[in-house]
Amino acid sequence: MKKNTREILIGAGTVALGALALRYFSRNHQPLETVPAVDLTRYAGKWYEIAAFPLIFERGCHCTTAEYSLDPAGYVKVVNSCNRKSPQGKKSVAVGKAFPVPDSNNAKLKVQFQWPFKGDYWIIDLDEDYSHALVGTPDRQNLWVLSRSPFMAPTLYQRLVQVAQQKGFDIDHLHLTNQACFD
Repeated sequence: MKKNTREILIGAGTVALGALALRYFSRNHQPLETVPAVDLTRYAGKWYEIAAFPLIFERGCHCTTAEYSLDPAGYVKVVNSCNRKSPQGKKSVAVGKAFPVPDSNNAKLKVQFQWPFKGDYWIIDLDEDYSHALVGTPDRQNLWVLSRSPFMAPTLYQRLVQVAQQKGFDIDHLHLTNQACFD
């Protein structure tokens, strides 16, 4: 077996074991309540990340966005992008697919950026005009505050942070996303 293949298999195995351990040790949460239903046609479009729990693959990112579009094959195309802090200011783009979870009225999605791995994407707060959203995972390890514009009123942001805290998220992990490039 080639060294690169072995490293990839070991890495994938480590990620899988970590995910299982995380699920095992985070079982003390109440079930995460989502919004009653999501109209994916209205949800489609560009969203700006206002704040999030930092993810390792987003290190050095700013001006982070997510764009969703409906694919005729029945899934949601996901395009996440950000600018990297570097002298070249490179743009980083990740393309994936999101699949509605049956019987969730589209409030729960499974997102896949690399086969066969899928992650949870649960919409836990959504304005009725689809101008902002709060998205998390049932293990409370991921959280995103999203908006249709790159900036959010502080009072609205604080309300969403309170909602997240009431739903069991450790808001001390929440970091504001630098969206200065959209000034």
